[in-house]
Amino acid sequence: MAGCTSPGPTPSPAPPPSSSGAASSSPPATRAPSPSGSARQGTIDHVVIIVMENKAASRILGAGDAPYLNRLAKEYALAANYHAITRPSLPNYLALTSGTTAGIRSNCDPADSDCQARVRTIADEISESGRQWRMYAEGMPEPCQAHDSGRYAVKHNPFMYYPSVTGDRELCTDRVVPFSWLDDDLKTDHSLPDYVFITPDMCSDTHDCPVQSGDDWLAREVPKILAAPAFSTKNSLLVVTYDEGSGSSNRVVTVFAGPAARKGYVSETLYTHYSLLRTIEDAWGLDPLTDNDRKAAGMTELLK
Repeated sequence: MAGCTSPGPTPSPAPPPSSSGAASSSPPATRAPSPSGSARQGTIDHVVIIVMENKAASRILGAGDAPYLNRLAKEYALAANYHAITRPSLPNYLALTSGTTAGIRSNCDPADSDCQARVRTIADEISESGRQWRMYAEGMPEPCQAHDSGRYAVKHNPFMYYPSVTGDRELCTDRVVPFSWLDDDLKTDHSLPDYVFITPDMCSDTHDCPVQSGDDWLAREVPKILAAPAFSTKNSLLVVTYDEGSGSSNRVVTVFAGPAARKGYVSETLYTHYSLLRTIEDAWGLDPLTDNDRKAAGMTELLK
């Protein structure tokens, strides 16, 4: 497919602004430099990542149509100088989960052999460490679906681009599932996987619908997650981020919430999607997947 190439070096993100470029509308809170060193290994029980779509930080922070996310950012920890890697969507999702864009530069179809990311992923490392993972995609009609359906967009489901997942049908149908399965998995600490990756549908993630629609979705779903036993009885972390922003900086909102996150904190340190991946690797003692996450700064300062 046009725009897809075989795996190769990851393109570097556009140079982001210095910390002084953070929006003045960021919620007020404690500001401090990032400490050196890795995240405290083993201190995070579960990680839940929600990826929203296509909104710059300047469009969300302080916006009247995003009241819930702004409250969450004010209550917990905001990475005010966090940047996506590139454009369009798919390469950012791959970066978040494998530390590379795998040479993919478009929202191509995973059925195309040139659009498969034959790389090692966070899912591989999590499984090898004895932990569990699951991808929950809103609007996906059945597990392991590799094509668009209604408001489900496969380009927002990175695990369908990894042959290490799709090549094992039993694994894929157990781990890449509809979002509707999450409610049951939230019932106990043990039923929720250690690593959870959530993509709302094309309306709920604000790709095709107004910011308010996405904020309403977050206001409905995030409290359920934070009230679940995996969060109320364990030291777990919820992350809300956006795949990409706008303008040359590609700066997006990223919030750490839950018992593992600091409260009332704003970081001005430069971070990217590779930093989020590095933070998870460090917390669980996993090796970096590529030089991209190896060289990225871990987001330790946003953790308790």
